[in-house]
Amino acid sequence: MILLDTFMAARLQMALSLGFHIVFACIGMVMPFMMVISHYKWLKTKDEAYLEITKAWQKGVAIFFVVGAVSGTMLSFELGLLWPGFMQYAGPIIGMPFSLEGAAFFTEAIAFGFYFYGWKKIKNEWFHWFTGVIIGISGVASGVLVVSANGWMNSPSGFEYINGEFLNIDPIGALLNPAWFSQALHMVLAAFTAVGFGAAGLHALQILRDKRTAAHKKAFGIAITLGAIAALLQPISGDISAKDVAKRQPVKLAAMEALYETEKAAPLLIGGIVDEENETVTTKIEIPGMLSFLAFGDFEAEVKGLNEFPKENHPPVAVVHYAFQIMVMLGGALSSAALLFLISIKFKSLRDKKWFWMIFASMAPLGFIAVEAGWTVTEVGRQPWIIYNIMRTKDAVTPIPGIEYSFVMFTTIYFVLALAIIWLMNRQFKRFNMANE
Repeated sequence: MILLDTFMAARLQMALSLGFHIVFACIGMVMPFMMVISHYKWLKTKDEAYLEITKAWQKGVAIFFVVGAVSGTMLSFELGLLWPGFMQYAGPIIGMPFSLEGAAFFTEAIAFGFYFYGWKKIKNEWFHWFTGVIIGISGVASGVLVVSANGWMNSPSGFEYINGEFLNIDPIGALLNPAWFSQALHMVLAAFTAVGFGAAGLHALQILRDKRTAAHKKAFGIAITLGAIAALLQPISGDISAKDVAKRQPVKLAAMEALYETEKAAPLLIGGIVDEENETVTTKIEIPGMLSFLAFGDFEAEVKGLNEFPKENHPPVAVVHYAFQIMVMLGGALSSAALLFLISIKFKSLRDKKWFWMIFASMAPLGFIAVEAGWTVTEVGRQPWIIYNIMRTKDAVTPIPGIEYSFVMFTTIYFVLALAIIWLMNRQFKRFNMANE
């Protein structure tokens, strides 16, 4: 049996944990808002369908909240167990966003307790509704704070690095690092897009199956409205992120576009097969000058290529490029579907067509795939650094052997959790569909 070395096993375990947890982090940020919008509609109209949708989504929030709490706790332990070299220095600097995230999480948990058990017990209906709003706000705050910590890894600030030591630590400066805003904006919009389209797609599938069509159409309307607005705003945040990366991490930008040689009027690539050994890209479509424009707002601007940087500082180019292409392609598809939804508001007859619901049902997983691809660009594109330009990832890994066994164990746990979630959510849909039949 060939075992992974400790470094690769630690990286794979962290990648698996992040990839698993990010799905529930997104749901925790967005699904409470869907729930309180439906609750608001029930309070205003007293339409029982909205009450049923609210309580169904409430149960979904509970399921995902528990799994997200478990996977998030596992991640926090993994930071210390797998990357002690990182935590030794980074802990005192970025402890603030993690501690604030903990406070936001506990606020969310308390508010959820009030909301879940407050039906018919909290006399003021609007106060009960407001506890649901707090759940959503706390969830978004948690996400932003964690992204701020990740932004610090991409753009370290709030300290002075002198002779290998971190001195004059400023926790506020670390929290509000140069990357936090662009990353947080992009992540929040990505979460709303993924969850909005994901939920809308599942309800569209039930409509295609002719299951409680009227109720599912109401649920679809709430979910897709959030998803469509976010999807149409996402290109703006993408532009902000691209310009930020071009300024702070030019080697990551070059990897995203697989640009090996420095060019003026650099083209934007659509597709492309990367040959890292020969430093070439084939089977691509080029849009002249567009990369220069997106990065610097000037079609003639010079964009640095990978060969401007030492090879030992290059990220895995093919992985970053393909992930970036997937993210952009899926983002474009979701934005197009968002426009279709907006058109259907004016031309309601479109919603009588089977193909309309088939399109949105097929969109259900795309937002989450785009989120995973985006995080791959962010994390893999920073390599070989765990703290950009300061600490290499290999220097932060634990010296303890046997991590490969931990990786297998965690993989098994996540697989079992995924099966349990699928079973629970399928049961929730069946119960909702059978109501009032």
